[in-house]
Amino acid sequence: MIYTLIVILAGIAVLCFIRVWRGPTMADRMVAVDMFGILVVGITPLLALLYKREFLIDIGLAWIFISFIGTIALAKYLEGKKFDE
Repeated sequence: MIYTLIVILAGIAVLCFIRVWRGPTMADRMVAVDMFGILVVGITPLLALLYKREFLIDIGLAWIFISFIGTIALAKYLEGKKFDE
């Protein structure tokens, strides 16, 4: 069951990469990157259960924090504001 979930999530991640590559606008690409981050955070607990390695959950948490900061930075950029505003 865990293998099936990992394969499904990995397939969706490939689709996100295609959207990042071919996305018509910057906003579409950023949404795809955010979705990829969510998928990574979804895959890491499954891998932690499968291999019995707790540090993988920490990797997922670090990934989502970095993704959140990147989303805020891109939103500021698309709005035309500087980062200190």
